Amino acid sequence: MDATYDAWAGPTVGELGELAVLDRITSRLPTGSPILGPGDDCAVVAAPDGRFVVTTDMMVHGPDFRWAWSSPEDVGWKAAATNLSDVAAMGAAPSGLVIALAAPQEIPVAVLEGIADGFRLAVDALAPGCGVVGGDLSTSATFTVAVTAFGDLGGRAPVLRSGARAGDVVAVSGELGRAARGLARLFRDGVDPQGEPDRAATVASGADADPDVDRQRRPVPPIADGPRAAGAGATAMLDLSDGLAIDAGRLARASRVTLSLEVDLDEVALHGGEDHGLLATFPADAALPGGFRRIGVVRDRGDADLLRAGAPVPTTGWDPYADWDGAAG
Repeated sequence: MDATYDAWAGPTVGELGELAVLDRITSRLPTGSPILGPGDDCAVVAAPDGRFVVTTDMMVHGPDFRWAWSSPEDVGWKAAATNLSDVAAMGAAPSGLVIALAAPQEIPVAVLEGIADGFRLAVDALAPGCGVVGGDLSTSATFTVAVTAFGDLGGRAPVLRSGARAGDVVAVSGELGRAARGLARLFRDGVDPQGEPDRAATVASGADADPDVDRQRRPVPPIADGPRAAGAGATAMLDLSDGLAIDAGRLARASRVTLSLEVDLDEVALHGGEDHGLLATFPADAALPGGFRRIGVVRDRGDADLLRAGAPVPTTGWDPYADWDGAAG
């Protein structure tokens, strides 16, 4: 067996076969309340007002997580959270998840059970009532989790990136920079002498118990604040998956405006990714809902997407093609 999986005992995926593995996974997943759940070729999920939002995201071993740093529960939690936050960023309430797993033959079934537990824990904590309504299981040399998430708009219009207008308030909900600080700590203290992720070093250095590392492994996006923002009249919104600066730039370009920051944020808060908070704009007279706090104002389109103290801010952030080497944060 590959030494990568020595931490998890028990039969492997290859030894048990697809049907037995699926039974052991599905019994641990939250079901929610679909019209028709797992068991047929498709699930049936309600769309009360005739519309739904849909998003998909992948987590691949290597660019997105490392077994040396993350438990199976961590991987399941993060895969759920990253998709739930995209649904929330449209102003919708999560209504269902579909999960596809591609796992090496030699991986212990206990790893997949742990991932299922992570999904259940994340859904229960972040989006109660949402469920896993279907999925697929395949084999691959590289472990991959792919998730598709659905959301209910509840009769509201979706909140797009393109609706911000000059005079709007810029606000955020959720944490800024903690996940990036956690990743930087792992690359500093959780590696062997050759710089490779190492479980023993992570534990011995104390990084395993660092709250910022925990936020990197298990982000806590403010899912309920998405629908709250829509109800409060948010004019534009998106999920802060890649960092405040780069995502603010996306919103600014989509809306053809400039965002001007009024608060002092350090470089990690500006450019560190994977916190999965929400960035939104609201009319100037709107009461900010939930955990949203004002950080700036929308101005007419200028030469820059994002300003701080009147100076342009580079709209850069997390990039899985470039940053999985410890450079982020």
